[in-house]
Amino acid sequence: MLVGLSIRDVVLIHRLDLEFGPGLTVLTGETGAGKSILLDALGLALGGRAERDLVRRGAERALVTASFAPPPDHPARAILAEQGLAGDAAAGEILLRRSLGADGRSRAFLDDTPVAGQLLRRLGETLVAVHGQHDTRGLLDPAVQRAVLDAFAGAEGAAAALRAAWQAWRSAEQRRRELAAAVERAEREAEELRCRVEELEALAPEQGEEVRLAEARARLQSRERLVAALEEGFAGAEAARERLAQAARRLERVRTLAENELAPSLEALERAQVELDEAAAGLETLRRRIAAAEDSLESIESRLFALRAAARKYRVSVEDLPELLQATRAELARLEDGSAGLAAAERAAAEAEATFRAAAGRLSALRAAAADRLAAAVAAELVPLRFERARLEVALEALPEADWGPEGAERVCFLVATNPGQPPGPLARVASGGELSRIMLALEVVLARLDPTPTLVFDEIDAGIGGATADAVGERLARLGRDRQVLVVTHAPQVAARADHHLLVRKCVEAGVARVEVEPLGPAGRRQEIARMLAGSEVTEAARAAAQSLLELAGRA
Repeated sequence: MLVGLSIRDVVLIHRLDLEFGPGLTVLTGETGAGKSILLDALGLALGGRAERDLVRRGAERALVTASFAPPPDHPARAILAEQGLAGDAAAGEILLRRSLGADGRSRAFLDDTPVAGQLLRRLGETLVAVHGQHDTRGLLDPAVQRAVLDAFAGAEGAAAALRAAWQAWRSAEQRRRELAAAVERAEREAEELRCRVEELEALAPEQGEEVRLAEARARLQSRERLVAALEEGFAGAEAARERLAQAARRLERVRTLAENELAPSLEALERAQVELDEAAAGLETLRRRIAAAEDSLESIESRLFALRAAARKYRVSVEDLPELLQATRAELARLEDGSAGLAAAERAAAEAEATFRAAAGRLSALRAAAADRLAAAVAAELVPLRFERARLEVALEALPEADWGPEGAERVCFLVATNPGQPPGPLARVASGGELSRIMLALEVVLARLDPTPTLVFDEIDAGIGGATADAVGERLARLGRDRQVLVVTHAPQVAARADHHLLVRKCVEAGVARVEVEPLGPAGRRQEIARMLAGSEVTEAARAAAQSLLELAGRA
């Protein structure tokens, strides 16, 4: 619960230190006394919005410290442990501190450790729940009505699961649509790619082929000079062979005349003939091969033409044609594989949709089961609030699938009939401001029973009611105070009379400077303040007697 609140230089508060006890605590005072400033200061310590107007004029900064003593198993302690900030706060008090400079800059502290303002907000949401008099406007919002029903049904987890399932379905459906569009484009592009692959595969370009072909063509283009030289060399070899043969024949006829002297020469001539035969054969072979290469030159030039034509067609270099072929094959394979990917995406989307439908069904069942119970619980609270003729209905309207969303498959709507025989209609059209306040109060009382937050703050939620209705409000707030700490800003003496603790807020002017003070009231002070609330500015003995009677009836005298 909230143990203490220390405020320095907030609006009209110079220096204020308050202590709070268990049960029901009321804060009273004349209109404009500064009760809202206290709540603004508490909200600042809880991580609320920091506005420079909260800093007292002339002060450099405002400082608020709220001290809490939650039980050991409270969620706030788990948050501290998660942040590695438990320390002495693991079992003792938790101090939330906020400073706000006149320049609008704020700092947040847990005990004396600087922390992010978001951490104060997380902790504050687990420690204090604030219900304001203006919350009735939110009750007209269908989103608020849905949240109220989910809270009453204990369906927050199911609602969170539904939102996650919706997001997963949307993501899967988006992926399916993207792949479907890609497959459609692929069907248009695939035929063109197939033709390209077929053409390039038939061409079969090789890396470096253009250079090799160009070099071969250059060699073949100079073959005429080479062939002429080969023919001339072959003819010379043939003539030399013939003359050698003649010389050998003549010498052979006179060999017997000089056997020993001619033998070496005849052998040399024989060897020369063999060498000439080999030379002639080699020249003839080369000449014939080059002559036969005439057709190869044509094929080389044809090949070069085909390669360069393909390169111009696809706007790449001849050198890049092999890479283009591989890239086209890969693109075609990707496009053809897109159908398989689309099938997988369609299965994933169908599974995500089924998960969402199941989650929506579970949440719908929880809402349907809780709708009548919520209406009955509110109706029971409306009776002592002198609104027994009102009938609240919690309607669930099934939505068409096109309107399904992260909040479910139905619209939650609070309908009310304020008079017998009147058909129920939306709150905004049927309920007046006072009636709406009482319905809101009944809802707050019903939901407060479910709220695990140890400290509940009600800011003038009883505005506009009095008499027995106000007494019924006070009785219910006191009943809440048996299990939780309840702080109430009120103008109703019937509510104030039922409090366990009473704080009087008043504005004083000293030396032309206004300041807010808070006084804890004892029995006599309570009687005087409740008498003022009953009678107004002039407190009479009759008002004091009436105040005493209220205190006695509430068991607080």
